[in-house]
Amino acid sequence: MNRFLQMHILTAYPPSNLNRDDMGRPKTAVMGGVPRLRVSSQSLKRSWRTSDVFEAGLKGYIGKRTKEMGIKIYEAFQEKGVKHKKAFEWSRMIASVFGKPKTLSKKDSEKLKALPERERIKKEMVELEIEQLAHFSPEEEKDIWTLVEKMAAQGAGPSEAELGLLRAKTSAADISLFGRMLAAAPKYNVEAAAQVGHAVTVHKAAVEDDFFTAVDDLNIGEEDLGAGHMGETEFGSGLFYLYLCVDRQLLLDNLNGDKALAARTLSALVEAAATVAPTGKQNSFASRARASYILCETGTQQPRTLSVAFFEPVTGPQLLNAAIERLKQTRDKMDQVYGNCSEKHCAMNAYTGEGTLKEIIKCATE
Repeated sequence: MNRFLQMHILTAYPPSNLNRDDMGRPKTAVMGGVPRLRVSSQSLKRSWRTSDVFEAGLKGYIGKRTKEMGIKIYEAFQEKGVKHKKAFEWSRMIASVFGKPKTLSKKDSEKLKALPERERIKKEMVELEIEQLAHFSPEEEKDIWTLVEKMAAQGAGPSEAELGLLRAKTSAADISLFGRMLAAAPKYNVEAAAQVGHAVTVHKAAVEDDFFTAVDDLNIGEEDLGAGHMGETEFGSGLFYLYLCVDRQLLLDNLNGDKALAARTLSALVEAAATVAPTGKQNSFASRARASYILCETGTQQPRTLSVAFFEPVTGPQLLNAAIERLKQTRDKMDQVYGNCSEKHCAMNAYTGEGTLKEIIKCATE
């Protein structure tokens, strides 16, 4: 097996705000001494694993990432007629397997006693959440609901053995690709098979301001001709370079040696990376885009990014074509000085109409 899969992707986005910082501005980075627009790897991975592409290709093999599983368990107990006290206690016990449950302060607990029962119970639900996001595999979730069914039928709490819900190996494609960290149970952590870089523009880029107004449809201007609302949003546009690397052997190990599922996982990942845009401000900008160029490499050699191709920003006309040529030249020069950095490669170029996504997926999975 060619252990490593490496992908180098160029995607052009029109005016957009795909991934915002705490001030609502598009994220940025300084690279090669000049400002660039940036889309974080966290944003990219979430958009891929929650996409229709992943759902279509990996239905039944996708996990759930949440703090609120305890609340869902409580609701299931309630639907089965389990009284509040037992439902709350049992739900907290099951949720705590996956993380440390939240606890109200003594002061807040005292305040709840004075509230009407319905409002008090609603506010108590926070103690069914866990403090950190946990990624639940399909097998673990299935075992949870089986246990809930059994406990509700027997009217008895879970045994220690029945609370052994965590699994070190699962069929969850997203967990196998992007990993899992359980602070309360590190034995069940999963090392990510995929490494995803932050996408950055290959050229100098600036964040721009858009002042906008909204008109009141019922204001006919007899007294006030002004706008019904005024606001400001920020955006940017650019050609982004993205690098991702997958340890295909680790992915296979994470998936219990299931070669067919590993191939399906890689296929979904490649298609999502090529076709799925982050969801940020899409209703405002309709900035959906597909990759214009993809270079796919496989081999046993030590992986390396080709981001150095763009430390000096690309300038001038025909920016996309220039970036593609810069990327290809950098790859060739790397091979020249280090020897072949991959065993096999293929490319898709939507700028010239050469290659296909099917060929890229075949190269990534075979």
